Amino acid sequence: MEAIALEERKKQIHVKGDAPMDIACNRESLAGAVSQRACTFCGSRVVLYPIADALHLVHGPIGCAVYTWDIRGALSSGPELHRLSFSTDLQERDVIFGGEKKLKSALCELIDRHSPKATFVYSTCIVGIIGDDLDAVCKTVESEKGIPVIPVKSEGFKGNKRAGYKAACNALFRLIGTGNTQGISRHSINILGDFNIAGEIWMIRDYYRRMGIEVVANITGDGRVDDIRRAHGAALNVVQCSGSTMQLADMMEEKYGIPSIRVSYFGIEDMSEALYDIARFFRDDRIMANTRKVVQQEVSNLVPRLEKYRKTLAGKKAAIYVGGSFKAFSLVKAFRLVDMKVVLVGSQTGTKEDYRELEAITDPGTVIVDDSNPLELTAFLKEKGVDVFVGGVKERPIAYKLGIGFCDHNHERKEPLAGFEGMLNFAREIYSSVMSPVWRFVPRKPSCTVSEKTEKTALAAE
Repeated sequence: MEAIALEERKKQIHVKGDAPMDIACNRESLAGAVSQRACTFCGSRVVLYPIADALHLVHGPIGCAVYTWDIRGALSSGPELHRLSFSTDLQERDVIFGGEKKLKSALCELIDRHSPKATFVYSTCIVGIIGDDLDAVCKTVESEKGIPVIPVKSEGFKGNKRAGYKAACNALFRLIGTGNTQGISRHSINILGDFNIAGEIWMIRDYYRRMGIEVVANITGDGRVDDIRRAHGAALNVVQCSGSTMQLADMMEEKYGIPSIRVSYFGIEDMSEALYDIARFFRDDRIMANTRKVVQQEVSNLVPRLEKYRKTLAGKKAAIYVGGSFKAFSLVKAFRLVDMKVVLVGSQTGTKEDYRELEAITDPGTVIVDDSNPLELTAFLKEKGVDVFVGGVKERPIAYKLGIGFCDHNHERKEPLAGFEGMLNFAREIYSSVMSPVWRFVPRKPSCTVSEKTEKTALAAE
């Protein structure tokens, strides 16, 4: 590995085969390194945002609300209240004299106007500095308006997205257990950590319906307050994004005795195993038979359609840098389905256990990195001769500046990539990115340039 990291960062970078795996993680972002992580407030916002019939009020400067406006491509099958991104728009005067009065006035006005099922109030960095009593204001308004008004303690300057996840889980836990659980099937689950990006949760729910399993609550994609309030009546919590919602599952297990399992909905292998894991949990022959039928139908329909992409993409190089490490596992496997080689993989919030698992499923020489920054990522991408980079909105400019194809696998995307159908969409998007004729006009090393013959083949296939 020729790329040189800052001395303080070296322990968070590992190359498979160079030394035993002992990567450092769960550290605060290095000051001045421009980490790819988001702030605490952003972490809480991305988890709670998709609850569509709740009011979301950002208590802070307008910039915080703008930064997270419509931050997920989370679709709703009904209400769209979550997309409005309200703010108290704190000004200098509010900072000096306090913003509690302004917050109460905003809450009362918005609740009267929109009649939400519940309200989440996010505290930002400035609120933590001036000391507004968010709990007291929320408690007063909740008493006056008769709906849950929940403070989300998400202030914090450093890049600590995981602290935001914790704040979101604490807020959700205040709702859970307040609803009626009558009529819930013993074959029932809650879906945790799927945010209905581009409608993915609708596909996942359909798989469960065909299996004969009831979904009590989506937490939080296309979520509803009333469903979340009765989520403690489900038999099992199914957790996809473990970084963001595993703590909530643990809290529910401790208080309500609901077990949980971790799954991934990305790629054929992990999607199939997720369905089988849930069927095995219920120990019901009918559910297992239904599950086999669902998987067989979906896989037999998908595999032949992947073949044309596999033939063209075989041998190309991919890099992965995502928020939650759970996605990285599935993406490595997904690239193998189309015979592509992963040469760089990393995440913002992975644990030692996660990185050991990544090392086990990657090839020798693969760079594994925790909480990277643009300088490091740029060096790794150039050194490895990458053809396509999978990441989020903060990684996109890095790829484009280097003349590398990019696939958005973060929460802003508009294309469903989960489920069996999502695997086909993923292969199609990677193919279109890697084989685009535009790379002929980008100054890259000759081995990465698309030839005229390859260009014609790519266009013909499309």
